Amino acid sequence: MLISQIAAPDGKTVVVVREDGQTRAVKGAVGVYELAMEAARAGKPLAALIAELGIGEKVDLEAAHAEGRVLLPVTHPDPAHMHLTGTGLTHLGSAATRDAMHAATAQKEETLTDSMKMFRMGIESGKPADGEIGVQPEWFYKGNGTVATAPGAPLLSPDFALDGGEEPEIAGIYVIGDGGTPFRIGFALSNEFSDHVTERQNYLYLAHSKLRPASFGPEILVGELPADIRGASRIRRAGKLLWEKLFLSGEGNMSHTIANLEHHHFKYGLFRQPGDLHVHMFGTATLSFADKVRIEPGDVMEIEASEFGLPLRNPLAIAAPSAPGAVRVRML
Repeated sequence: MLISQIAAPDGKTVVVVREDGQTRAVKGAVGVYELAMEAARAGKPLAALIAELGIGEKVDLEAAHAEGRVLLPVTHPDPAHMHLTGTGLTHLGSAATRDAMHAATAQKEETLTDSMKMFRMGIESGKPADGEIGVQPEWFYKGNGTVATAPGAPLLSPDFALDGGEEPEIAGIYVIGDGGTPFRIGFALSNEFSDHVTERQNYLYLAHSKLRPASFGPEILVGELPADIRGASRIRRAGKLLWEKLFLSGEGNMSHTIANLEHHHFKYGLFRQPGDLHVHMFGTATLSFADKVRIEPGDVMEIEASEFGLPLRNPLAIAAPSAPGAVRVRML
């Protein structure tokens, strides 16, 4: 089952499900977040709750996509309670991509980059046996719901950024139940948009390179994540294909299990606050930046994998300066 949200002509949000070749609205649904919280409180699967509510009229999702009416597949009523986070160096090949950005090194332990050391830790201990805890991954914070960017909308690079580049990833989507238990809604395509030039200057700038918008959707895959995902990441300029590359995901192409990545995120009580919404991105090994592509304003980043329905597309735009010169703090 795929679930999404679109804007109706009257401005109301319509929850849409795609299953068994049919695309229809969910009767009486206010939004995916509200459905997920109701399912968590009732102790039943989301699909079961949707079946109880009933499926309504047909929806032309492709037309809504073309008209720019596809919304983020889930949002929180209060953006401060929506968290966008991620992990890195979790995919086979991701260390080579990172080292291509930073510096090539010999393979002796004393000369390995910290990125390669972290990657090796994942290879050795990122897939523990059931019930055991593996090594923790690299982790970063993107922002709260104010930086969540709808499919089709521009991804705004800060005016001070040195670069704005795509990162094609799979994201887990979660709500936190009233008792503090995380519940997974499903998985979605995501563009974990980053400043790779800043990161390349020094890996300790990783946190700075990640603090910016991200997009996910348009649809959420409800259910387990396939072990082998083969999608495409593309850059289009003036309507023409500039760059394209296969991206791989799913546990068969990763150095960590999804369960291990989830544990190391939700082990912090901060991320188990009842009612919160989480979009947690699982990393990638494919970057146009590693192939020396520099994305320009107006270029469209496109991420597609058949399991997730509609492709995720966002153009690059540069944000207006938030303040002239240096930001100054005033005394109260």
